[in-house]
Amino acid sequence: MPLGNEPAKLIQKKLHYQGRKFSFDVDRIELPNGVIGDWECVHHPGGAMAVPITNDGKLVLVKQYRFATQGRILEFPAGTLEIGEDPATTIAREIEEETGYRAGRWHNLGEFFLAPGYSDEIIYAYLAQDLEKLAVQPAGDDDEDISVILMTPAEFEAALDRGESIDAKSIAAYFLARKFL
Repeated sequence: MPLGNEPAKLIQKKLHYQGRKFSFDVDRIELPNGVIGDWECVHHPGGAMAVPITNDGKLVLVKQYRFATQGRILEFPAGTLEIGEDPATTIAREIEEETGYRAGRWHNLGEFFLAPGYSDEIIYAYLAQDLEKLAVQPAGDDDEDISVILMTPAEFEAALDRGESIDAKSIAAYFLARKFL
């Protein structure tokens, strides 16, 4: 029997946590094949990210402290969508706040689920080009510990090969952007 797009039937929804950026539910559902069970899901408004590249071919990344990993992760600038906000608006703001650059040209790289095994978060990815360094560096968010790192694509790929801590969304977006670099 071919797999279709039949939705699961919701039997019961339980909100376990409502946070500032996401909620966590445990839903009892019946799958299209008749199996009934409990599934956990982190509901997230989505995020936008960009692979920024300077006019001289350097990637603009951030090294950011992430509580869940208890360390710093190398990643491309990104941010959570505000309710009703266009992803392009989100990432234009986040690049300026996190890196101090403004992009003059954008290319939509697509969108993808971040971790569909437990979350409905979608990441909207862009290539940011024609970067202009802002004269005044933005203050950024109070709850972020970020430093800006410039790397060539070859240096980024070498960091991947060495197994440096780089988040999955940045790896995915880099490979979506690579044909444009």
